[in-house]
Amino acid sequence: MGIRVAVAGASGYAGGELLRLIAGHPEFDLVAATAHRQAGQPVSAVHPQLAGLDLVFAGTAPTTLADADLVFLALPHGESAALAAELPESVRVVDLGADHRLRDGAAWQRYYGGTHAGAWTYGLPELPGQRAAIAGARRVANTGCYAAAITLALAPLVAAGAVQPADVVVVAASGTSGAGRAAKGHLLGSEVMGDLSPYKVGAHQHVPEIKQATGATGLSLTPVLAPMPRGILATVTAVPTAAGTDPRAVLTQAYADAPFVHVLPEGAWPHTAATLGSNSAHLQATVDVDSGRVIVVSAIDNLGKGAAGQAVQCANLMYDLPEQAGLSVFGVAP
Repeated sequence: MGIRVAVAGASGYAGGELLRLIAGHPEFDLVAATAHRQAGQPVSAVHPQLAGLDLVFAGTAPTTLADADLVFLALPHGESAALAAELPESVRVVDLGADHRLRDGAAWQRYYGGTHAGAWTYGLPELPGQRAAIAGARRVANTGCYAAAITLALAPLVAAGAVQPADVVVVAASGTSGAGRAAKGHLLGSEVMGDLSPYKVGAHQHVPEIKQATGATGLSLTPVLAPMPRGILATVTAVPTAAGTDPRAVLTQAYADAPFVHVLPEGAWPHTAATLGSNSAHLQATVDVDSGRVIVVSAIDNLGKGAAGQAVQCANLMYDLPEQAGLSVFGVAP
């Protein structure tokens, strides 16, 4: 027997991606998948891409999850904390929701509302010191999808003093799976196809998380819904602290030993299709010839490095497994 793994909220998009990755993992044994409305249904009836996975959704309850060694929580924001609190301390948990990401309770109240559940170890291994912190943790808070793409682009530049942290501007496009699987009128194919639309302009909930993770003190984020199922393309701009700043060199040095972060060759720019199905992030940087601002473009699969893949990467570290176990560095094309 390998490491016994359960997934709560497994009927959603991130939950389905978790099931796919766990099923192919060399050390994980999937023992339970839970859902709410879909409880009692075969997993393959909800996720047809998982045909052959002989498992039925159970109801989401602590008793269903408590026998696992490792539990992934893929629940809506605000629902993870209560469930996690009822799991034994012996069970390791990776939460894909936002409940335990923020250290600042006031920021939680402002962007999410409700009671702040407290912060867990933050699940972005590429940040300085985080691999060791995650490896020693029993509770890990996975990043938000926008937060993963933007933090990877920005954090090394702020840490190196290469850009001013008070003036960061981001425009980021995301596929529709980032909004979850629940039926919503504005996500109907007829509404989304052939259209780009901004949302939560100036008030997206990932802003405090990005500031916390990067050291930015002022950040404007404009998210854009794009007519594609999955992927994020983030364009991050900031003011350099000195003339002659080489942002690409800073990123290349920061991620020299990061297996999933690729600073592309000069002249090659990230695009979302290249990261599809992978746990990789593609980065490119330059300096705007007119404004002088630093520009970094980042692409990830929002269900990969932005959710399920990142969660598995963290779990690998928690169990002292190879960081790439069960994960692909390469995307799927065409």
